[in-house]
Amino acid sequence: MKSKLILSICLLFTMNSLFAQDRYVVRFTNKNNSPYSINNPQQFLSQRAIDRRTKQGIVIDQSDFPVNPSYLNGVAATGAIILNTSRWLNTATVQITNPSQLNAIGALSYVASVGNVGRFGHQKNGKEKFEDEKIASPVNTTSNYLRTNSFNYGQATGQTQMIAMDALHNLGYAGEGMLIALLDGGFLDANIMPSLDSVFSNNQVVATWDFVSNDANVYDDNWHGASVFSCIAANVPGEMVGTAPHAQFLLLRSEDVNSEYIIEEYNYAAAAEYADSAGADIIHSSLGYTTFDDASQDHTYADMNGHTAPATIAADLAAKKGIVVTSSAGNEGNGAWNYISVPADGDSVLAIGAVDQQGMYSSFSSNGPSADGRIKPDVAAVGGGTFLYMPFNPSVVQANGTSFSGPIIAGAAACLWQSWPTKKNMEIVQAIKRSANQYFNPDTLLGYGIPNFNLAYTVLSIGEINFPSNESLHVYPNPVIKGNNINAYYFSTSKEKIQLLLTDAAGRIIMSESTIANAGYSSIELPKIYNSGIYFLNIQSENINVSKRFIVK
Repeated sequence: MKSKLILSICLLFTMNSLFAQDRYVVRFTNKNNSPYSINNPQQFLSQRAIDRRTKQGIVIDQSDFPVNPSYLNGVAATGAIILNTSRWLNTATVQITNPSQLNAIGALSYVASVGNVGRFGHQKNGKEKFEDEKIASPVNTTSNYLRTNSFNYGQATGQTQMIAMDALHNLGYAGEGMLIALLDGGFLDANIMPSLDSVFSNNQVVATWDFVSNDANVYDDNWHGASVFSCIAANVPGEMVGTAPHAQFLLLRSEDVNSEYIIEEYNYAAAAEYADSAGADIIHSSLGYTTFDDASQDHTYADMNGHTAPATIAADLAAKKGIVVTSSAGNEGNGAWNYISVPADGDSVLAIGAVDQQGMYSSFSSNGPSADGRIKPDVAAVGGGTFLYMPFNPSVVQANGTSFSGPIIAGAAACLWQSWPTKKNMEIVQAIKRSANQYFNPDTLLGYGIPNFNLAYTVLSIGEINFPSNESLHVYPNPVIKGNNINAYYFSTSKEKIQLLLTDAAGRIIMSESTIANAGYSSIELPKIYNSGIYFLNIQSENINVSKRFIVK
């Protein structure tokens, strides 16, 4: 009898020990009797976050209020350990140490429901989330590139020029004053990587937080975020320079790479809200959620509708608060899932697919559309053979993944917004889409295609560009006031070398040069003309010879 009693106690202890690993989301019914006030937003938002809302005409409302602290106190009084909270979802994630705590939490009058979101330390498939992207190819770091830009991009020249990001850098926009939040699985050794040393010596990392371990150290976890970070912030002239090397950063760990549970989407929400409160301009995550270690939590393709998954809801709410939200589309193009993942399905999220160094679709890049038929991914950049850094290799390498095309665009978006600080977040997003080479003929592989940030800059300056679809060369404005800026737009069906010739009515040459035009619209800045008259711009390539007449008055 005694042995049976001991066995029962041991079994009970074992069950409670296992149960202690269970994590739940507590959904609250309301924010009644909140101690927070719309009239005193400094209680829960930084001045920078308030200014972002004010600048874009965004009203502070109850969705900005943190979860009612008295509700959290009530949950904690049951013995549950509160992990993270979400003011936008009005939830708390908790760890339960005893089954009786579930009933106690559920009985609270202000609790709408309690649902299981994960088991700490349990992994079904035995595979690190980013293992496939970890495969890298070493490259020859000896660079023969000439410094023809503000930065000597070295090996990253191609992936930078493909999106015409060098044009914005040449105008003096490299991310200064912009705050980019990166949500990832860790930033292993980023603080000691030689390729990122300028970021830390210049104090460009504003804050860090680990929403998995609940501490400030994000440099002792997974490698993935450090490589994502390098796509934006690396600054090694002649070897590699990222798209926004002078920006400021929030490094936030929301992903536990050792398992896959939907709790990570609630971590994403908490991290996005942290970024919002801190005043972030851009939120980027190279994360994606589809199926989980617990099949009962799995998403279906039907969930990729922009308003179902917790992380998607949070991402769209971040955009509603005036933030440009970017997300890698996912690497499921060759897999059974095939489609985009959460939160790339968000209707206000800029989802980024992958092309190779030649601008061709990378087969691993997740496909669209969203479940409700929207264009996804939205745009694409180099994710096949992206040049980047990894924390365990001091030299630049090449790796595959939309994890790396995503940050290229996120950094570029920061510089674009820096160039037009009075624009709203969705104006920035729309300009990026509008500039892409498939804007008039989007598909389910690359969406609107490869953006041209020089053209996006122009779109923001003059508004919508509605050129006749049957004309390949346009000059804007036409006529132009003498001494003012003149822009030409040339549409090419493929990447090609073109010869530019600008002459006056008498045939005198004003400009003659050759350049590379990418597929889609290329923006060409012509020299200012100070004499009135009729002028002609001619563009010639192997495939076309086209001229445009314009007037200077």
